[in-house]
Amino acid sequence: MDKILPLLQDDPWLKPYETEVNRRFDYYNNKLNYIENQHRSLSEYSSAHKYLGFNYSKEKQGVFYREWAPAASALHLIGDFNNWDRYSHPLYRLDNGIWEIFLPEHAYSTSDLNESRVKVQISGHNGVHDRIPAYMTRVVQDSETYDFSGKLSFNNTFVWSDSDFYFDKNVPLKIYECHVGMGQEKEGVGTYLEFANIVLPRAKNLGYNAIQLMAIQEHPYYGSYGYHVSNFFAPSSRFGSPEDLKFLVNKAHDMGIVVIMDMIHSHAVKNLAEGLNEFDGSKGCYFHEGGRGYHELWDSKLFDYGKDDVQRFLLSNIRYWLEEFHFDGFRFDGITSMLYFHHGNYTDFDHYDKYFVNGVDHDAILYLQLANKVMQDVNPNAISIAEDMSGMPGLCRSLSDGGIGFDYRLGMGIPDYWIKLIKEKADEDWSIHDMWHVLTNRRWKEKTIAYAESHDQALVGDKTLAFWLMDKDMYFHMSKIINSESLVIDRGIALHKMLRFFTITLGGESYLTFFGNEFGHPEWIDFPREGNNWSYKYARRQWSLDSDKTLKYHYLSDFDHDMLALVTKHKIMESQNAQQVNMDSENQVIIFERNNLIFVFNFSPNKSIPDYRFRVPEASKYRIILNSDDLKYGGFGRIDDTLVYESFSNFGPEFLSFYCTNRTCLVFEQVL
Repeated sequence: MDKILPLLQDDPWLKPYETEVNRRFDYYNNKLNYIENQHRSLSEYSSAHKYLGFNYSKEKQGVFYREWAPAASALHLIGDFNNWDRYSHPLYRLDNGIWEIFLPEHAYSTSDLNESRVKVQISGHNGVHDRIPAYMTRVVQDSETYDFSGKLSFNNTFVWSDSDFYFDKNVPLKIYECHVGMGQEKEGVGTYLEFANIVLPRAKNLGYNAIQLMAIQEHPYYGSYGYHVSNFFAPSSRFGSPEDLKFLVNKAHDMGIVVIMDMIHSHAVKNLAEGLNEFDGSKGCYFHEGGRGYHELWDSKLFDYGKDDVQRFLLSNIRYWLEEFHFDGFRFDGITSMLYFHHGNYTDFDHYDKYFVNGVDHDAILYLQLANKVMQDVNPNAISIAEDMSGMPGLCRSLSDGGIGFDYRLGMGIPDYWIKLIKEKADEDWSIHDMWHVLTNRRWKEKTIAYAESHDQALVGDKTLAFWLMDKDMYFHMSKIINSESLVIDRGIALHKMLRFFTITLGGESYLTFFGNEFGHPEWIDFPREGNNWSYKYARRQWSLDSDKTLKYHYLSDFDHDMLALVTKHKIMESQNAQQVNMDSENQVIIFERNNLIFVFNFSPNKSIPDYRFRVPEASKYRIILNSDDLKYGGFGRIDDTLVYESFSNFGPEFLSFYCTNRTCLVFEQVL
């Protein structure tokens, strides 16, 4: 390669790995050339779902059903339409391991096929098993037997109204991470329609411009949180119909909200009855054979990303969700597990060798590059987010730069740092220099989504940020009308606001929170399981805590609203990096400037300093435009926000003086 890739130009630490970076780049381009030569185009290659699975043919006036099952010895279609006759509808083997049957329209009444439950009986080396077709776009569960089966549906009557929706992907995302099922206050499973009517307006009113939907792809066990996917093309039926999901997406777009889907391509459920494991009777098919095809920590199956048919299945899955359901992008889960044979388990990524020399799955990297290319081809504004904790260089650089093509990586180290700090260090031992480093240390030209907590921090076995700060005191001291003073609650409310604001102003180019946590949702997330007597008590959102103005929860969401409004109005996340103005370790005060605003954070538990002085860039007058100690945010009202602060000088630099109260964050802007 004569031309040096921009990725190599921008990172001198990559010089020893130039050959490997170029090899990855060539591997990707060679694959594209192969696809264009053998399959005409990447579009054709990533449209397998329009050939495999069930597809209606106007020309032939009937339905084709095709399945890729190379090692199988026989396939038979069974279902309501043929009274589950196991041998009346055999499939016939074509080339390349594909089986086919044609169901002529004239041979069946509409009711026979449309809405019929179906499965495919597959005979292979592992015996005879009833399976759900791999490309099934609708899967339902029997309310009595709890058995899953496919369901045919050819009458797509949904009418979209979102044709004018446009979102500039260069605008920072403010993501409200959500789970449809636990989005209601009732102790049960919420629906797509309930979510659209209750949660979407909340996200909009708070100031979030994007939602990230979890657990959309069908999964047999609700308690897997959607991570053990069985049917990759089917939206989860426990929340409603596919048309209901389309209604949700359409309404979000009508409200100007981006809809991002949690895409699980890093692994799959190991179940035979519902999933793809041993699909054609062999130990492989969609997955690697042996230990390489099994994730011990996740108890799930791992795809063979090097197979053309597996690539086509996954790439078609991406195209399907973008085109059929109008999703605006994906958050790819478990990227670290995909990138490395060791899945990142028990590995410290403390040297560049670990990104290039040993243990890297080049086929997985190639697949992710192709996935991002497909997304860009379908929708140039589609957003791709990588959940990677390894820090792989180039993950969020463009394909032409030599990168893997993601738009963002999740700042996974930030929430881990906050929890570790709260758990292990007394407040007076918090290091402002460590805090600054963790929030600002990220790869140049690779965008990060910052967050103080996501769903991960609240799953059973851990706690929400609010619960770590306030714990059981939240049960007894959150009332505003009953005398319930608590130093624990005072500290928790103050720090909850500060940590989130510190994160959004320093941590990245976009921001995320898990829904409900903006008001300090108490406790953990625990889905119904045998160990909790199948209870939904902790798998819901208690919105009434925030709406009840006699409780203190609304202080946190009110601050969240105004925090988002400020960073949006002043374009904080898209501006140049923050510049330190004053780092005061003794008093635990951090002051920085970003996009002409001055941000002050006093993390001290007990030092409130009158006449606190710091140097400002130029002589001017300033006013406070956000004050976490304001009474309306549950603070103590110790600072007069109506004052105008004028800088002063003793024949030298300009200084500003103010009352620097403990556990407070302030924002100053110049008075023009």
